[in-house]
Amino acid sequence: MAFQLQYPSPFLLLLLLILLIQIMPFPAIAQTQKNIALGTSLTAKDGNCWTSPSGDFAFGFQEIVNHGFILAIWFNKIPERTIVWSANGDNLVKKGSKVELTEDGRLMLKDTSTVAPIWTADAAASGVAYAAMLDTGNFVLVNQDSNNLWESFSQPTDTILPTQTINHGSTLFARRTPSNYSRGRFLFTLETGGDLSLRITNIPLDYVNLLYWPPTGTSYNGFQVIFNQSGSIYLAAQTRSIIYMISDKTVSMEDYYQRATLEYNGVFRHHVYPKSIDSNNVKAEHVAWSSLSFMPSNICTSITWYAGPSACGLNSLCKNDEEGPVCLCPHGYSFVDPSDELKGCRQNFVSQSCDEASSEDLFYFQEMQNTDWPLTYYEHFNNVSDDWCKQNCLNDCFCAALVFKEDACWKKGTPFINGRIDPTLSSKALIKVRENSTDARKHDSSTFKRIEPILLSSSAFLNFFLLFITCFLVLRILNYRKANANMLYPVIQGINLKCFTYTELKQATNGFTEELGRGSFSTVFKGVLASDNGKCVAVKRLDTTVGENDLKFRAEVSSIGRTNHRNLVQLVGFCNERQNRILVYEFMSNGSLESFLFGGSRPSWCKRKEIALGTARGLLYLHELCSSQIIHCDIKPQNILLDDSFTARISDFGVAKLLMMDQTRMATKFRGTKGYAAPEWFKSLPITVKADVYSFGILLLEIVCCRKHYEAKMEHEGQMILVDWAYHCSQQSKLHLLFENNEAKDDIEEMEMYLKIAFWCIQDNPAFRPTMKNVTRMLEGNVEVLTPPSPSSLQVQWK
Repeated sequence: MAFQLQYPSPFLLLLLLILLIQIMPFPAIAQTQKNIALGTSLTAKDGNCWTSPSGDFAFGFQEIVNHGFILAIWFNKIPERTIVWSANGDNLVKKGSKVELTEDGRLMLKDTSTVAPIWTADAAASGVAYAAMLDTGNFVLVNQDSNNLWESFSQPTDTILPTQTINHGSTLFARRTPSNYSRGRFLFTLETGGDLSLRITNIPLDYVNLLYWPPTGTSYNGFQVIFNQSGSIYLAAQTRSIIYMISDKTVSMEDYYQRATLEYNGVFRHHVYPKSIDSNNVKAEHVAWSSLSFMPSNICTSITWYAGPSACGLNSLCKNDEEGPVCLCPHGYSFVDPSDELKGCRQNFVSQSCDEASSEDLFYFQEMQNTDWPLTYYEHFNNVSDDWCKQNCLNDCFCAALVFKEDACWKKGTPFINGRIDPTLSSKALIKVRENSTDARKHDSSTFKRIEPILLSSSAFLNFFLLFITCFLVLRILNYRKANANMLYPVIQGINLKCFTYTELKQATNGFTEELGRGSFSTVFKGVLASDNGKCVAVKRLDTTVGENDLKFRAEVSSIGRTNHRNLVQLVGFCNERQNRILVYEFMSNGSLESFLFGGSRPSWCKRKEIALGTARGLLYLHELCSSQIIHCDIKPQNILLDDSFTARISDFGVAKLLMMDQTRMATKFRGTKGYAAPEWFKSLPITVKADVYSFGILLLEIVCCRKHYEAKMEHEGQMILVDWAYHCSQQSKLHLLFENNEAKDDIEEMEMYLKIAFWCIQDNPAFRPTMKNVTRMLEGNVEVLTPPSPSSLQVQWK
């Protein structure tokens, strides 16, 4: 029988092809990752790196402030090349140094001046076939079976990334400073027993000195810290169940880069950065990493200890800010190292000597409110006045500062330990500082006691006395003339701002009869200035409790008077007579935006668009362009006025300061209007310019939709709150329900873009809101408006 050749079936050929692919080390994976072959190396110089397939991450060298090069992994597609892992933070290398994946599979870093490697990847076993920089941010050494023999994810420095875990015994070390990647003072660890903790180390040693999170008496025992693909970070048990949620802010990995970093100041923070913004425009738009969550909530008050440098170093003060802790030096002290504020502060004057006679005459006290150095004191007195306490400290050469609270006094010596400034503290600190010979703040009788014998010992005393009398009379004459001049030409020096008398304004307003509007702290009347050719003005009469301090009132009025922008209502003058505090503004003939927007007829989109842009430009000027930053705190349609040509003019700016508000990132009493006020007003969070951005977002929604932010009489309950209804229509592609049928098609497209801008402005997290500069550029069409995330303040969960 003839032999018949049997060809293999197509199925068998497919199996053979798959088998060949499995045993080939390079071609099989080359399409999903960029494999780095054995024998490949990188040299320390600018731009020399190995990138991941998408280009999101890079492994290579970065120069650190001209001090040397660090071998690191960083985000590669954003201008801020944020480092997430480093090999030699404690030992930077020179230009020309090399990292090499040797032929025998070892990854080594060598400096130009040494033979032995500076750093070597400790692979678990031999047999490395190649290396790869993955799109997850993980750099791996891989064998032929595609098993990772070493990976950067298992050797974290100060950062973890999505899909990365922290296992028992793993530790994150904070860097020393923002630009110094050597190990710093703080660590985040999951101990072998399962305890999760944030601790201070004893620099230059790594051993633990103090636990500052979780709070005393709290324990979180777990198996693993997981940073999952949804953006959540949590401590899990061995069963993968959640024991403690570190960050529950779920964010899409497709839209945002994410990282969680133990920062140099000891705060563990979850950051995000938008992916879809064109990197060529990032610097112009000031896009930066935004903070989603952090712990502890206030590191300044979390660290309380009898010894050690605490949160900010010896002799310093820690103040919790919106972006984290800020280290400050008391009056008379300065940073030991301005590039490393955590090293503390040093005294800039000679301390009081115990042998120096009457040395207390050479010192004075600088007062600091809401300030304390708790626990560390060497004497304590009850039922005493602060004057008694000051004198006691002046008589004590060891006393460097006092803390005074409720008739009790604590004496402190240097170095000061664990200092903090916090609005919850009712204590005040009194810092003892040596009087400078050129300092004119303090001249007591002791000065004259020292010169009196010299004057009396010669005829110079008579000459001095005659000279003193002559100067006194001349000054009295000059002050008299100046006072008369101020009465004839009552303005604040340097600006064209008139000082009216109360009688003059009472006559101008016909006895304050024609009321234009009323607010919580003021009433506005129409007036006519007879002294200015019958010019109409708006006269705002503040409550008698506002601005009781004359000097502060005049200072704030002067600040308001110096503002000058076409989208602001100009301040004409003021009255500061006895208890009467009155502001006089230009009169806006077309009333407020409220009556214009919600009146009988629907204004054209063209006019509404101009009003929105004008309002944004006015806010931008207040926030960034005027001589001193002004936070409005009450943006709403009633405070947007319209002039003869219907140009938007912001009113009531600067009044927040007259209401005794502190706008320096301090938590303040609520001053805004409900419905327009940002969430931070109700959470005792710091108030910044981003509060105005939120209010503008609500206002922009009203301008686009031509309806109030809340209307009780609606056909459906879901339409009552404009934010909820507008976002629902946007998500369901039903924006036509928000607009009138007679709106032009081109206008509707532009209105949809304005809605997106509004949704960005009303993000619950202030860090996600754009600045008014960004808002203005988006409204002008100079910047692409990306799709915003859902405002977390929505009250209705749409299905």
